[in-house]
Amino acid sequence: MGHDHHHHTHTNNKKALMISFFIIAGYMIIEAVGGFLTNSLALLSDAGHMLSDAVSLGVALLAFTLGERTANYSKTFGYKRFEILAAIFNGITLIIIAIFILVEAIRRFLHPPEIATTGMLMIAFIGLLVNILVAWILMRGVDTEDNLNVRAAFLHVIGDMLGSVGAIVAALLIMFFGWGWADPLASIIVALLITISGWRVSRDALQVLMEGTPKNVDINKVIHTIENVDGIIRIHDLHVWSITSGHNALSCHAVVDHDLSIKESQILLRNIEHELHHLGIGHVTIQLEDIEHPHSDNLLCEHNQTVAMQHHHH
Repeated sequence: MGHDHHHHTHTNNKKALMISFFIIAGYMIIEAVGGFLTNSLALLSDAGHMLSDAVSLGVALLAFTLGERTANYSKTFGYKRFEILAAIFNGITLIIIAIFILVEAIRRFLHPPEIATTGMLMIAFIGLLVNILVAWILMRGVDTEDNLNVRAAFLHVIGDMLGSVGAIVAALLIMFFGWGWADPLASIIVALLITISGWRVSRDALQVLMEGTPKNVDINKVIHTIENVDGIIRIHDLHVWSITSGHNALSCHAVVDHDLSIKESQILLRNIEHELHHLGIGHVTIQLEDIEHPHSDNLLCEHNQTVAMQHHHH
């Protein structure tokens, strides 16, 4: 039953992402052409943000598709980390787009061009409706709570809605007050939104690639939980990392207080796995050792363990 629910959610995620991708990519082209024809940087920057949305949605979709491939001897974790590599690319691309928009906005502040405000207003308003439609599709059909990959794509679309609002406000200010600077100002606000998105995506992806402790895992609580399991004296050589977003793994050595039978070892490991599952860790590898097994008391780093053991021998 649980597997069927997971498969159903997975299918819904893919379907909603595919529909959203084609809508966003299609309107992004229209908005880019409209930006060139109306000479509006706010529209062009919003099209740039829409491009990042399309990339983000495409990456999420591709990650689902590639993630379905089974593990093999050369890729023992399968292809799940593809989405992290793509996220780094996505984040860097966002920052480059933002820099381009900022440079162009400064130039336009110094030399404001003529802008076809009616066309700008119409295209920006339709863009807002498109973003609202896509946000609605994603809210209804996609798991935006538990899947970080999908949530990132959803937040991109929300950010783009703000960009469309900025372009609409800029068009109205130019139409009614003749404030030509409103167009580059709106594009600067969009560029800042894009920069923040790009920085966050890149930072989170880098944390995964550096095998950092996942954000949703409290390492102290993990240590306390394992060492509180009946039969465990202490743990060492602990590593907690993400295979990809939402797939956390742990490995460690655990010292037990007496020789355990195979059945007792299985019960002990099942208890630990059960407890760690509640802390957001699904992939657990634990090496059980007795008290006489040679080991260091160092909790984390292998290098520190070597230094400690050398110091002990001296």
